[in-house]
Parts: sequence; C-alpha cells; structure tokens
Amino acid sequence: MPRTRKQGAYDTAHPVTQRLVIVTGPSGAGRSTAIHILEDYGFEAIDNIPMSMLRRLLDAPGGDRPMVVGVDIRNRDFSVEGLQDMVDWLESREDLSLQLLFLDCSEDALVRRYSETRRRHPLVPDAPAITGIRKEIELLAPIRAQAQIVIDTTDLSPHDLKSALEEWFADEHGSSMGVTLHSFSYKRGVPKGVDMVFDCRFLRNPHWDLELRQMTGLDPKVQTHVEDDPRFSRFVDQVQSLMLDLLPAFRQEGKSHLSVGFGCTGGQHRSVVVTETVARGLAEAGWQVSIRHGEQDRWRRGTTKRDRQA
Repeated sequence: MPRTRKQGAYDTAHPVTQRLVIVTGPSGAGRSTAIHILEDYGFEAIDNIPMSMLRRLLDAPGGDRPMVVGVDIRNRDFSVEGLQDMVDWLESREDLSLQLLFLDCSEDALVRRYSETRRRHPLVPDAPAITGIRKEIELLAPIRAQAQIVIDTTDLSPHDLKSALEEWFADEHGSSMGVTLHSFSYKRGVPKGVDMVFDCRFLRNPHWDLELRQMTGLDPKVQTHVEDDPRFSRFVDQVQSLMLDLLPAFRQEGKSHLSVGFGCTGGQHRSVVVTETVARGLAEAGWQVSIRHGEQDRWRRGTTKRDRQA
C-alpha cells in the first residue's frame, strides 16, 4: 500500500473565495499526472508558473474556480526559501484555502523512471540521473516537511494515483467524473467522440407549428410543446435512471469524462429540450454536467439557417 500522510484537510465549514492546491515534489514523482487528474476534477490547472507571477494571478478577477499550480525546480525563480515564503503568504490570506501537496517517491523508483524515459535530470543535465535525484530529494526535504498532504507514488500507477487523490479533491458528491451532454442534428451526423447516443426524433416536432418553428428548445413554448408528448416523461425518466446507474460504474473504472448525445432531425427543438431536462436531473443528483448545443453554436456564428426541420 502507498504511504500517505494527511494533515489539515480542506475545511468546508468556513467559506472562502478560492481553493488553491500547490503540487510539488521531486522530478519524476508524478506531478504532471496529478495536475491533469485535478484538472479533470474541475480545477484550473497551471504548471511551472514563475512564483513571482502567482501573486498577480491570484489577484486577477475571475478567481472563483479552484486552482492547481505545479511548482518544481524547473521554475525560473524557484528556491526552497522562496516557495516557503510564498506558502506562508498564501496561508495568511483569508480569501484562500491553501493545500500544499507533495508527491514523494523512492530513489530507486525515480532512477528507474529516468532510465525508462531516457530523460536528463534538470538539476544536473550532464551527470548521471542519480546525482540529480539525490540532490533534489535533499533540497526539497523542508518543503516535504511543510506539506499538508504527502503521497508516496513509488508503487502507484496513474490509476492508483487518481484513486489516492480522489478522497482529497473529488467534489463533495464524490462525482469526480465530468459529464457533457450534446444536442445535435442527425442531418450533420453524430458528434465525434460521444460515448452514448439517444434518438429523440419520435417526440412531437415543433417544426410543424409555424409559431414555434423559428424558436429553439430553450424557449418555454417549445419546451411545453415537447413535454406535452405523453412519451416525453417516461423517456427522460428512463434515460436519467440508466445514466445514474452507469455513471458510478464508469467512474469506478477510472473514466474521467463521459459524453452523451441527444439527436433530432435539425438539432433545434426536441434534442435541446431533452438535453436540458436530463442535465438538470443529473446536476440535482450531484454530477458535474456541461451542455453543448451544436446547432445553436452554429446559429450564433451565423453559419446556418434556422428554418430547417427540427
């Protein structure tokens, strides 16, 4: 089992403006992998930003999204003392909730990883990797002692690392997997990359109502028209039930994102209504959901007419 030390778990009892995670550790310990995992959890991810720029970044507008920042010896202005001072300053800010995540790894495992990738160690590019590894481990010892979370990645695969991070950084519902719902037009074909598709063309078509033809599935009159189809509620309930059964299983298998398409003839009416309805249901169940309406994106860009059959 990996060795994991925990201190100072994220305190949700006191609201803060922003959650910030700084990821560091010896080169080769899995920092980039951890940052990508946290990005899948909804964090804004920034790697190797100069520490002098971090202050300006945090003071910039729009900082309500959780952020993960990677820091290591490759940073242009990196120093142990500088990082410690930065952590002290961040911890003093009442508008931030800071966690310092240190990814540890054994010397032998780091040597093996450098050997497999044939990369040079950034501290001593002209010397054997073991020289730089030992120097870096010694250099980062004070940072490791200061970290709130220490995870030893020696025996961890990327999947194992994701599991180790999930208990710390998955959202409060445990739904660390993102879900994107697409409405689309069958005339243009199924969107690339979708994992699952539902056909909505059997529902009542607002296209045949002249008052509704130029509207979209975001308009209340169109929504009422589609929802009045006696098959609508049963269809949506079954789709939501199926997805709520499948999503935990996909997440357990390590899938970080699921893409689901809902199609109708023109992608304007029925598929939009169903997409919006299912999205609300999944969000209420605690899943992280985003929505893409392909045809409406095209209308906003002025590349398609809105007089097509939906």
